[in-house]
Amino acid sequence: MIFRNRNVGLLFAAQALLFTNNTILISINGLAGYALASDKSLATLPVTAYVVGAALTTVAVSQLMRRVGRVNGFSIGTLIGIFGALVCGAAVYNHNFWMLCLGTLIMGMYNASGQYYRFAAADVSSTEFKSKAISLVMAGGLVGGIVGPQTSKMTKDLLSAEFLGSYLVLIGFCVLALILQRMMDIPRMTDTEQKEKGRPLSVIARQPAFIVAVLSGMIGYGVMNLLMTATPLAMRSCSHPFSDAAFVIQWHVIAMFAPSFFTGSLINRFGVRTILFTGVLLSLSCVAIALSGVEVMHFWIALMLIGVGWNFMYLGGTTLLTETHAPAEKAKVQGANDMAIFITMAISSASSGWLFSARGWEVMNYGAIPFLLMTGLAILFLRGGKRPVSP
Repeated sequence: MIFRNRNVGLLFAAQALLFTNNTILISINGLAGYALASDKSLATLPVTAYVVGAALTTVAVSQLMRRVGRVNGFSIGTLIGIFGALVCGAAVYNHNFWMLCLGTLIMGMYNASGQYYRFAAADVSSTEFKSKAISLVMAGGLVGGIVGPQTSKMTKDLLSAEFLGSYLVLIGFCVLALILQRMMDIPRMTDTEQKEKGRPLSVIARQPAFIVAVLSGMIGYGVMNLLMTATPLAMRSCSHPFSDAAFVIQWHVIAMFAPSFFTGSLINRFGVRTILFTGVLLSLSCVAIALSGVEVMHFWIALMLIGVGWNFMYLGGTTLLTETHAPAEKAKVQGANDMAIFITMAISSASSGWLFSARGWEVMNYGAIPFLLMTGLAILFLRGGKRPVSP
């Protein structure tokens, strides 16, 4: 059986529901914002608010889970998500743009809690199965990438107010996630672990492995998000129809998550640093293809490459991060890591449209190269040193 324990299977299903909601929100937030905003330049603010909501709360969510346990932390985050979806539904019903921004900001808190599914998989797995468990849980995103866009199409005009059905269906997926969470059996920290504070984050962050892990997650997500967000704009400027852009994005999502079924096995076989460096090379290959032409084929291959590159860098970074902390330190370390990633995502999301309009597609791709080279050099430097010892 592909899932070696029940918890990993439940986490996979919960991840699928999380990313179903994420892709629905990605599909509709910008359109709903454009429909409600009196100043159309603010149309993408609900998209940014969703990322900002996660960035602002990810550390608090991690500390909450330290106190009340993973399962209770997931459940609290999901209940907040239900409330956020209700606020979004009320916003589109009452045609209130700023209420929509508030609702997506609240929904971002649910997203923040769900990002810890991958770390929970590591908590309940043996050392040998840890990287595979993380990878398998992330594979749930593939389900969301397929179900989410189709659901948004079916529910967009389902009720009298446009997008109301799409926001309300989020509640149903949250309820299903809540049921799955209550079925999980993830041990809470012991009283001794609760009392232990561990090393200061400033000390942990000096480890080369910590730096490479966080950098891989930040740059992998930041570059992918920057180019993915700009791709539909670039394709439109090249007179490609929307159907072609949708085709490219759909395969990009598949490329992001489908490798998760075997990324963990590759990490076990070749080592986490090899997979991280391969992710950097794939992302650089994306840039090379994107700069070589503007036919649909170029956009398709480029987005496929960076999807797999993101998968290797993100999952590899997550696996490496688990080697840098003791159990008593995981809340602060995981919270800091995810906050750094969400801040990078917020910056890339907010700047993508402006950069494309002001500088163009080619300059955006050239701009990604230094960040990827820096990450690649950091990984190579780590490979040359000793393997970090878990405290």
